Amino acid sequence: MKRKEFIKELVKAGCYLKRHGSKHDIYINPKNGRKAPVPRHAEIKNTLVELIKKQLGLK
Repeated sequence: MKRKEFIKELVKAGCYLKRHGSKHDIYINPKNGRKAPVPRHAEIKNTLVELIKKQLGLK
């Protein structure tokens, strides 16, 4: 999945960027307070996309 598309999905679900790390961006879900790192690659594997969604409590 393209990173830009995934970020749009996260924002649409209510998540926002908390901070920039050195190689990852940290996104937070304000509904439950969960955080997850999102790598800065152009393509993110679907298995990793599902893991990040699970960490943020979106699925």
